[in-house]
Amino acid sequence: MRIVAALFALVVTATPAAATDEGPPPEQLFKEFGLFGKWAVDCAAPALPGNPHVYVRQPTPGVILEEHDLGPNNDINLYSVLSAERLSDTRLSAVVLLHPGRADEERQQLTFAVRDGTRRTLFNQVVGGPVRVKDGIAQWNGSKTPLLHKCE
Repeated sequence: MRIVAALFALVVTATPAAATDEGPPPEQLFKEFGLFGKWAVDCAAPALPGNPHVYVRQPTPGVILEEHDLGPNNDINLYSVLSAERLSDTRLSAVVLLHPGRADEERQQLTFAVRDGTRRTLFNQVVGGPVRVKDGIAQWNGSKTPLLHKCE
């Protein structure tokens, strides 16, 4: 069963990210927004729930993966980018799969604010489900989403 799940995950993550009907492909938008690389609240500090380390990479053409490392006592959250759309010069919307190929896979709609070497999640909703982040505020606890800095 693990082999089947691993093969399914490989197929899902190897599927190229789709462009929106009217815009450039996601990898072009992610490059234009400078999203590839490592991001953290504090790049020099270890990954923790309050200091997530986010790695955005393109392992093969058309495939964009994000890994969210919340520290040694937490699983890494893997996201596969399915599509992306520029909303403005500083805002990007994306449809992603959280945990692609797993039984708990979720399709999510995200919006990021990206400017001056920082990024913040402004909106997150499970497609067909609850809003988790609205206007940069986590709905479950009322706190602002972390402002991540691009690590060099």
